[in-house]
Amino acid sequence: MRQFRNLALLLSGLFAAAIFYHGAAPLPASAQESEIMLVGVEKVRSVRLTQTVPIVGRLVSLRVGDIAARIAGPVESIEVEIGDRVKKGDVIAQIDPEVLKAELQLTQSQLDEAGAELKAWAAETQVAMTDLRRQERLRKSAAFSQAKFEDAQKQVAVAEARVERARANVAIKRSNLQRKQIDVEYTVVRAPYAGVVIRRYTEAGAYVDKGAPLVRLIDDRALEVEAAVPYKRVNGLPPGRKVEFELDDGSRHQAIVRAILPSENPQTRTRTVRLVPQFNEIRRPLAESQSVVVAVPISDDRRALSVHKDAILKRPSGDQVYVVKNSTAEARTVRLGVAIGSRFEVLSGLKDGESVVIRGNERLQPGAKVGIGKGSS
Repeated sequence: MRQFRNLALLLSGLFAAAIFYHGAAPLPASAQESEIMLVGVEKVRSVRLTQTVPIVGRLVSLRVGDIAARIAGPVESIEVEIGDRVKKGDVIAQIDPEVLKAELQLTQSQLDEAGAELKAWAAETQVAMTDLRRQERLRKSAAFSQAKFEDAQKQVAVAEARVERARANVAIKRSNLQRKQIDVEYTVVRAPYAGVVIRRYTEAGAYVDKGAPLVRLIDDRALEVEAAVPYKRVNGLPPGRKVEFELDDGSRHQAIVRAILPSENPQTRTRTVRLVPQFNEIRRPLAESQSVVVAVPISDDRRALSVHKDAILKRPSGDQVYVVKNSTAEARTVRLGVAIGSRFEVLSGLKDGESVVIRGNERLQPGAKVGIGKGSS
């Protein structure tokens, strides 16, 4: 019995040793490859660095104002509602044109009458000219009368004067007709530019005078950035300079300085700067007077080494990044300077052109094997 027990113990020991031996054997190649972590990398690079201060500004529309009636009369209809988007030339309102159309017909009749009068006086002038020529042919004959000759001359002069007066009257009537035609056209009020209706001042049935506002229209797609900049900083904003600004949704965009207005606020010691925005993707609808933050330069441009913000890991010992060398992640402590958009200035710890991990770095350990994923630069 004791022999069987010893034999069992011996077999158990051999079985355990076999298991230990196989467990310590190297992993297959497929298992080793599975330990390689895919990461996203980006190179450390030199960028232009400009130190800036944030200045709160706003978006202003280049075209906003009241659309007024250009002719007096009763309002027949208002064709738009508050919030409607209109295109240039769209009908906004209709003023009753009936009285003006009647006046137009009357003016047309007066023009026709003036034209007929002009023709009549032109015919009288021809008769007077014929009589004058006949008197001139009789000048060397005994039938010539100086008195009749002079009278014929006077008749021609009078007829020609009447023709000129009739011609002037035709011009006046034609001008009146054109003005009446314009008045009739003005009864249809059209949008002078594309935009959004933000207010209605009147309704159908009301009587409006010439110049009375009908609706208020704003072009929310023709915008500029306006900022009140301290007078000490305006020298760093010459016309044509590009600066960065941020919308309230966190998106960053470029703007070009267009003008610095020659007027200073005596209380704040600021001057108004107008900038032309160059929007990237717009995440939310823009609005007149929407707040923006403009990055106003406070120093001259210089070149600086930079690293993407996503590469930075906060550690008790300081800021750390992972540098990829020979497919291995190497932990590196860095000293950072100012923020440059989505990047940080690198004061020490990195060299230009080195590849740093910007995706997957939270899971890395020093010395880990890594592979470069798609979309890396």
